[in-house]
Amino acid sequence: MVLSIAFELSIWVTSVCGVLVAAWLLWRARQQADLRALAGFAAMMALWCFGHLALFHNQQSLGMVLLLANPLMPTFFLHFALLFVNQGPAKRPWLTSIASHIPWVYVTSGAIVMYSVWVSAGDTVPLIDGRPFFVFNELGAVNLAYTVLIGMLGHGVLILGWQQHSGNKKRSILAMFGVAAWGLLLATSFVFPSFGINVFPYPMLLLPSYLLLLVYGVVRYQILDVNRFANRALLALVMMLIVLCVIAVLGAVSGPIGLQALTSVPIWQLWLYSLIVLLIAAAVYPWVRRFSERLVFPGAVLNEQILENWNRELNQAASWYALKTQGEQLLAQHLRQPVTIRLNQKDCPDGLHVSVEKDANGWFAQPFNSKDISPGMRLTLDVFGSLFATQCAALERSLALAEAERKRLDEQHLVELGSLSAAMAHELRNPLNIISMASYNAPADTRRHIQEQLSRADRLVSDMLVYSGKLTLHYQPVALKPLLGTVLSSLNTDQVLMTLQLEDGLELNADPHRLQQVFINLIDNALAYVRNQSDGSICIEAHQEDAELVCRIHNNGPVLDPSIEQDQLFRPFVSKRQGGSGLGLAIVRRIMDAHHGQISHRNDLGWPVTFECRLPLTSQAFSGETPDVG
Repeated sequence: MVLSIAFELSIWVTSVCGVLVAAWLLWRARQQADLRALAGFAAMMALWCFGHLALFHNQQSLGMVLLLANPLMPTFFLHFALLFVNQGPAKRPWLTSIASHIPWVYVTSGAIVMYSVWVSAGDTVPLIDGRPFFVFNELGAVNLAYTVLIGMLGHGVLILGWQQHSGNKKRSILAMFGVAAWGLLLATSFVFPSFGINVFPYPMLLLPSYLLLLVYGVVRYQILDVNRFANRALLALVMMLIVLCVIAVLGAVSGPIGLQALTSVPIWQLWLYSLIVLLIAAAVYPWVRRFSERLVFPGAVLNEQILENWNRELNQAASWYALKTQGEQLLAQHLRQPVTIRLNQKDCPDGLHVSVEKDANGWFAQPFNSKDISPGMRLTLDVFGSLFATQCAALERSLALAEAERKRLDEQHLVELGSLSAAMAHELRNPLNIISMASYNAPADTRRHIQEQLSRADRLVSDMLVYSGKLTLHYQPVALKPLLGTVLSSLNTDQVLMTLQLEDGLELNADPHRLQQVFINLIDNALAYVRNQSDGSICIEAHQEDAELVCRIHNNGPVLDPSIEQDQLFRPFVSKRQGGSGLGLAIVRRIMDAHHGQISHRNDLGWPVTFECRLPLTSQAFSGETPDVG
């Protein structure tokens, strides 16, 4: 009698699970046809189990129809396997063709079912405590063989999918094969009576596990929420098994230790009582846990929803200030009192605050002045601090990536701008030459004025080509004094006092052409300001400091605008003198950078204006040409 009750209970559980699983899959399937087919498989298993229950309760006609509909189960499974495997880049045309003809498989399965019902392909035998159990007769061989064949085709499709897929899809197929082996073990006991083996179908007592494991193996990588439910279900199952083992041990040893009353209770009743107690404990556990947390940590109300909200709000912060402000607002709202968050600040002010710092191991948070708050509030601070530190690390990575992307775009923009400038400079040369030739027959004053403006335009074009073009350096030993003499001879230094204060033997490794361009730009820039002064004076001094050559170009012209910062001075078109191109100092800066040198403006050396050049005496690139630094 006990086995009969256990069998009926197992079939009931499988039936209910099949209906619930089918409804759940249809709810979650939306546009996923494979899950709809799997829902059909679960529904057919539920109907198949209802057929057993109908026979148990003397509804033989209904039970026979439902049990002889057995071929529809593997048909739904074959449909599911075709849709599940034939997805993504591994999609095969011939599988798509087979899937398009699946309605004919359903029609064939339906015909087999109707044939089986028409010829009465099933009978019953008194197997379980005299209650009827389904068996196939000789006419049911077609039904059974067709069911096995369709089941083999479905698993053959899975084998093909396992070979052509990878990742989670391949893991799901592997899980389905493991579950299929389990299902084969359970189904084997169902057909034993059909072959005259009158053995109680013990494996069918575990039939509910087959359907649940099959669905879990399919959807665990597609619907992540099911993993949380599976974790709880597995925990409950393990606890039940532990209780059953403990009760079995107590039943065996209760007599020798004097617990005669316990010995007289049937073991199945002890199991049943224990399982009821376990289910009640599992049902009230959430309320008991919340009560104990509020008792031990008064004032702390933390749950997954609050933590998820904190994480979502903090994740929206795009700057350190926004993250700090948002964190303080969330804490103040939760604790109902102001809390300060201090980022990488060593001082510890009065009042409740959370210090968030970074060390070699990463970001960490620590509350201060929290002795007078409740344990619940302290727990809240610890949890929030850990979450906030995690968000600090995420924001730091995000800002670093954004800065790297900004620099990349700036560099790309400069490259494009340089290419555009070079192209424009080349194109301007042609109309300038035409204007120069057209002015040949103009009056002398007009021609002189045109030539002056053309010279100015040509100088601007030349500077644009130098600034935007490639800068390749050819290093060689350069004697500084002869180089400066050549530069001064090419410039108009009339009415300006020129003074040179440098030794004859000063020498460095540099590109002489580029270095000459530096001195031409700096000296010509100084001449433009002092040429119109009655006492205009320029002094060039140079000396060696350690491994550097220091050259200073002084002039007594007007001081520079103090609003122009040091770094801005060497940018294009920032300090543009009358008649200049606005690129002279920018070109100087670019050439000095290419030589690994430095250029700076000084006004603390007794002169109104001084430009100081520092160049290494031994270049890093002396042995060859430097790469393009443009």
